[in-house]
Amino acid sequence: MNLKEFAKSIGMSQTTVSRALSGYPEVKQETRARILKLAGELGYHPNRSAAGLATGRAGAVGIVLREGHGFDPNTTEFMAGLGSRLETRQIDILITVVEDREGELTAYQRLAGSKRVDAVILHTPTVDDPRMDFLKRLKMPFIVHGRGVEGGGFPWIDIDNFGAIFRATSYLLDIGHRSIALINGGKGDIFAEHREQGYRKALRERSIAIRDSDLIVNGAFTDDIGYRSMQDFLSLSDPPTAVLAGSMMTALGVMRAVRSAGLMLGRDISLIAHDDVFNYINADNMVPTVSTTRSSMREAGVRIGDILLQMLGGRDVSAHSEIWPVELVLRESTAPPALGA
Repeated sequence: MNLKEFAKSIGMSQTTVSRALSGYPEVKQETRARILKLAGELGYHPNRSAAGLATGRAGAVGIVLREGHGFDPNTTEFMAGLGSRLETRQIDILITVVEDREGELTAYQRLAGSKRVDAVILHTPTVDDPRMDFLKRLKMPFIVHGRGVEGGGFPWIDIDNFGAIFRATSYLLDIGHRSIALINGGKGDIFAEHREQGYRKALRERSIAIRDSDLIVNGAFTDDIGYRSMQDFLSLSDPPTAVLAGSMMTALGVMRAVRSAGLMLGRDISLIAHDDVFNYINADNMVPTVSTTRSSMREAGVRIGDILLQMLGGRDVSAHSEIWPVELVLRESTAPPALGA
């Protein structure tokens, strides 16, 4: 069954059907839903190549991941949310894997030249990031998952990384901790810079000395980094009484190192982790339960998908930006420092 036959069978024009299936915003939601339902019932599958020729769109968005910098549970959650949203409009995701930043820029150039995607998602922006200006020169539409620049001419969505870690650090200080370690993301990543700024501000406000070389660690969010960092902290002559872990994966390594040392979370060491919204890692089911700063990567993926669909539908979203608040959820892994600590 082709488009003409399908449109005739449901009593609608080819133009309306084509626009509904292609995600054009001017089609009413109830009309789009009815057409999608009838397409499923009648077994109609649009010819994507023909649709692309008719609309000038590829029907796909791209995301470029660097080896060792993009394949983790956070990415899995983000892609699940993004995919679920784009699938409702039959938009595909094209993933390209590269070795380094130079390879990433080359991939963007190739995607722009081949016209295989209608837009790209740029993730984990860094200080002095060249990618935004590069994509602008290529005239490739894009959205940033992470902090952008107000008035930068592109849409972005981020969480309040500064506020999340400032609040978590302040809480630990409120209950008596004075030696607090931070296991952060990559140096130069904007989200990690904002988290460190929040940590430093909380300590400065209480006139607490900042032990950069001892208690601040930058790296990938892995169990191994968490485990080795915690071992290093515990070997110090003045070890921390509390730890801020940049992700739940990092927190798992911290917990393992604490247990290996014969210590107990929530008694000997306090822990607050970030990103606790995972289907397969539940902070409420851990022993002890883990305090967290909560944000959902899956919901971020869904929201990025929303804005991409607006962009592909012709809406100007170049000035759009969002900063999501982060909730501090207190559980058993945080307590005042042990006597004598």
